[in-house]
Amino acid sequence: MAATTIAVLSQKGGTGKTTLVRTLSDVFGRLGLSVLAVDADPQGNLSDYFDTPQDAAPTLADVLMGEARAVDAIHDGVIPANLQLAEAELALAGKIGREVTLRNALREVKRTHDVILIDCPPTLGLLTVNALVAGSHVLLSTQSQYFSLQGMEQAMEVIELARESLNPDLQLLGVVLNIADMRTRHARQTLEALSERFGARLFRSVIRQSVAYSESAERAVSILDHRPDRAADYIALAGEVLERIGRSDLVPRLAGLPGAPQPDPA
Repeated sequence: MAATTIAVLSQKGGTGKTTLVRTLSDVFGRLGLSVLAVDADPQGNLSDYFDTPQDAAPTLADVLMGEARAVDAIHDGVIPANLQLAEAELALAGKIGREVTLRNALREVKRTHDVILIDCPPTLGLLTVNALVAGSHVLLSTQSQYFSLQGMEQAMEVIELARESLNPDLQLLGVVLNIADMRTRHARQTLEALSERFGARLFRSVIRQSVAYSESAERAVSILDHRPDRAADYIALAGEVLERIGRSDLVPRLAGLPGAPQPDPA
């Protein structure tokens, strides 16, 4: 059975998207799933979060250029990226079938993993289109800011284009409000607006704002290890994701993870 492949997308940077990918990868791995993360952002932030060596090779750029197989580009759970990926994107632009390059490249590793998470760049260019074509699902991350909401609509347009022309099976897994200070009226209004726009596709879980997330990224340590007291939001979101991809059987096991909210005693 092919892996559930989730493209994690945000139309602008700074929405906590990379931390989301890193933490979901960790949570799913702790539940016994075979998880692969793919860094499709030339900035390479996800690769840094996995503490991948700067000189690691091959990378996603080599895979997209046909110079390496995806299976040979996996370094401790991630196919890394660096600025060479931007050059690869430019080179792909002139090639026939450029939008399906990543899907073809991941075909082999999809057979050996349960979940693949693709960290998309904060732009709606060729790399993001490749991720959407390669994915079975897309997860949208947004902040409680006006321009972030504008970006959501642009992202939805690209998703629809990918579905109509290249990947009719692509499903919107859901929308998550990320790095939100729910004490503010603006954040609560944003959540209400998202609920009106996306209905049941909006995740109930909200990733609340915390400096611990950026600290964990700087230390290249999962939030479950760095600050398990700040992991509850991600664990709750992971439970919703598991339900939506048909793995609700794993949800009860989330209670055994560091930082998981514990049920009230009877």
